[in-house]
Amino acid sequence: MDGVSLANLRLNYTQGGLTEAEVADHPFAQFHTWLQQAIAAELPEPNAMTLSTLSPEGHPVGRMVLLKGLDERGFVFYTNYQSAKGQQLTAHPWAGLVFWWAALERQVRVDGRVEKIDPAESDAYFDSRPRASQLGAWASPQSQIVGDRQVLEDDLARWEKHYAGQSIPRPPHWGGFRVIPHRIEFWQGRPSRLHDRLQFNLVDGQWQKERLAP
Repeated sequence: MDGVSLANLRLNYTQGGLTEAEVADHPFAQFHTWLQQAIAAELPEPNAMTLSTLSPEGHPVGRMVLLKGLDERGFVFYTNYQSAKGQQLTAHPWAGLVFWWAALERQVRVDGRVEKIDPAESDAYFDSRPRASQLGAWASPQSQIVGDRQVLEDDLARWEKHYAGQSIPRPPHWGGFRVIPHRIEFWQGRPSRLHDRLQFNLVDGQWQKERLAP
């Protein structure tokens, strides 16, 4: 990487702070506020998040996915249940999420157990997807090795022909997961690397708030 010094790449965060007095009492309320502000700032894909799981060998595995649902029960995303992440979550139903809104100098970390959502919820979301995305869910053997791209194109064409003139049902191997958090941390960049970190822990059904050193 000639000409680029990674050691010297840094920003001094100055956009704001996060105090105990101004943060919401409930982490879902605080997350909703920050998410809406990220949307209002027109950040690219503000619902993008890193999803971390464990491989069968116990190694951490991360990838980007999109948050597609949020309520008092948790954070919902959709995937192929037979994919690597789907199998990992089925075998070890715990996950970590990270949201990074660089322009706002904010990060949110979410840790929790994972469950499959009700099939009816998955059906409703699948029905709302563009037809091309619905066909893609049938055509892609997610995470499996394929010979070349033509294999995928041929499978897509086959499913297009199969469902021509018909509504497309949700594949039984495709649906939603919900991350049910027991810990949520809100990070706001501050000058001199003295960042604000406010963490919520779920203890006996109640959220407890505490400050962490940066």
